[in-house]
Amino acid sequence: MRILVVGNMGYLGPVVVRHLRKRFPAAILVGYDNCLFGQCLTTAGPLPEIALDAQYFGDVRDIPPHVVNGADAIVHLAAISNDPMGSRFEEVTDQINRGGSLHLARMAADAGVRHFAFASSCSVYGVSDGLPRRESDPVEPLTAYARSKIDTERALMQMDLGEMTVTCLRFATACGFSDRLRLDLVINDFVASALTCGKITVLSDGTPWRPLIHVWDMARAIEWAITRGGERRLVVNAGSDTWNYTVRDLAEAVAQHLPGTTVSINTDAPPDRRSYRVDFSLFRTLAADFVPQVSLSEAIAELIAGLREVGFSDADFRNSSLIRLHALRHMIDAGYLGQDLRWVRNS
Repeated sequence: MRILVVGNMGYLGPVVVRHLRKRFPAAILVGYDNCLFGQCLTTAGPLPEIALDAQYFGDVRDIPPHVVNGADAIVHLAAISNDPMGSRFEEVTDQINRGGSLHLARMAADAGVRHFAFASSCSVYGVSDGLPRRESDPVEPLTAYARSKIDTERALMQMDLGEMTVTCLRFATACGFSDRLRLDLVINDFVASALTCGKITVLSDGTPWRPLIHVWDMARAIEWAITRGGERRLVVNAGSDTWNYTVRDLAEAVAQHLPGTTVSINTDAPPDRRSYRVDFSLFRTLAADFVPQVSLSEAIAELIAGLREVGFSDADFRNSSLIRLHALRHMIDAGYLGQDLRWVRNS
């Protein structure tokens, strides 16, 4: 089996590649990435790309046919991947997240790829005050990032992609340690803040709901998506009902792991509209052997151990490259990247 992982040099990619190599030791694993965050390493070990048979570099908007040809499965992770980046680069977010994804899907179908797994997001639900959201419920994307994900999903469901099996995994919010850790994710941020400052500051009133999933469980869901049978076009929430938490719950859980940590809740904050619980029963039914296994407590303990192992001590981490928006700003300011997030070749 030949598996192409597009966007393999981000936060999730190294975990996915390592998981696929373990599960399919004889597979040909190929990476394709624009290397926007290749330098954001948080490991003392070798580059995670050593698990690949080949690594190509390039923009998903320009992926050439020879990279796709011969692939049996494509794991599509490449994206401008959170709300602050989507706000700062709104047009480019659409070009990459939607335009690049549909370009890749068309090319994959033409090349006879059998499975296409698209990393979508539960953020498409936006706000819900009632029951946990199911796949058939209305969506309310509040940000450029969320809009790009739902627009891609809808197009993939409508396009003529032949016999290719397409799975849109609406992932819960990611968490956990990685070779290229991000600290602009809620649990990861709380652990880093508790370690370096002894304090967690919750900017909202703590009541918004967030579903979460550990990166290892995301990799397992991707394994299922590229090997499953059944319905040829599928959108499914990927996560666990037990991982629906309020932001306050998450802050207090981290504080319990690091005694002495104080938690500050902004009780006067205006309501955060990004609040949603999610129903993961369809995933549990379809992928019973791949439901999430990592607990919240295990995820927090792993983050603490991983950050300590690499000697993390930056109390100003929110202005560092571990916040992906700052990584992009630094490269733009230095003249390496253009405002369209393409590399300046003469830099």
